[in-house]
Amino acid sequence: MKSKRSGPVWLFDLDNTLHNASHAIFPAVNVNMNAYMARVLGDGDNPADPATVDAARLLYWQRYGATLMGLIKHHGVDADDFLHEAHTFEDLPAMIRAERGLAGLFRRLPGRKILLTNAPRKYARDVVRHIGLHRHFAEHIPIEDMRVFRRLSPKPSRRYLRKLLAGLGVAAARCILVEDTVANLRAAKQLGMRTVLVTQYLPQQPRAGKSKKSAACIDVTVKSVQQLPGRRWS
Repeated sequence: MKSKRSGPVWLFDLDNTLHNASHAIFPAVNVNMNAYMARVLGDGDNPADPATVDAARLLYWQRYGATLMGLIKHHGVDADDFLHEAHTFEDLPAMIRAERGLAGLFRRLPGRKILLTNAPRKYARDVVRHIGLHRHFAEHIPIEDMRVFRRLSPKPSRRYLRKLLAGLGVAAARCILVEDTVANLRAAKQLGMRTVLVTQYLPQQPRAGKSKKSAACIDVTVKSVQQLPGRRWS
C-alpha cells in the first residue's frame, strides 16, 4: 500500500468523529459489553456484579487504551467473539446520526483519505456506507487489521502507527489524524503526525486548552469535520 501521491494523507476515526455514536450506538455497545464482561468475570454459574465489571473496564481502558486488550491479556477472550457481541444491534441504521454534506466535504479535502478505527470491520463498513462515505475512502483499516507481529495492537499503539506509516510509504508529517480521543492523538503527535481534535459529539470532554498535556498533542481543534476545508493542509 505504498503511496506516491502528493498532498496530505488523512486518517479518519469513525465513532464520534464522523457520526454521533454517543446518541444511541455507544449506549447499546456499553450494554452489550457489560453483559459479555459479566459472563467472563463471573464464577461460571453467576455473572459478575456491575461494580466489578465497571472497575475492570476502567482499569483495562486506562492500562491498555482499549478494554478488549485487557480481556485478551487477562481472560483469554477471543477478539472476534467480543467484537461481534459488542456490536450486535437490532436496527443499526436507525441508530446512526451524522451531519449532512459529509460526501461533499470529502470531495473538497485534498489528499488521500483512510478510515482508521478501533471498531470492527462489519460495523465500520455498515456505518460508512450508511453515511455515504464508502466511495471516498481509499482504504478501510478496522481494529482487526491493526496488528504488529500478528498481535492485535489498536490505537493508541505507536508501534502500529509506525507500521502503518511504513506501509503507506509516507513521512509522518504528511499524515493528519482526525479523532475525538486525545490519547490517540497524543500517540500520533509523538510520531510527528499532524492532529485534529473533533469535539461536537463529546460535550462532557474538557477542552484541549484546559490541559497543557492535551494541548501539546493537538494541532487543530474543530467542532465538526465540516470545518476542515477552511484550512491549509498541503
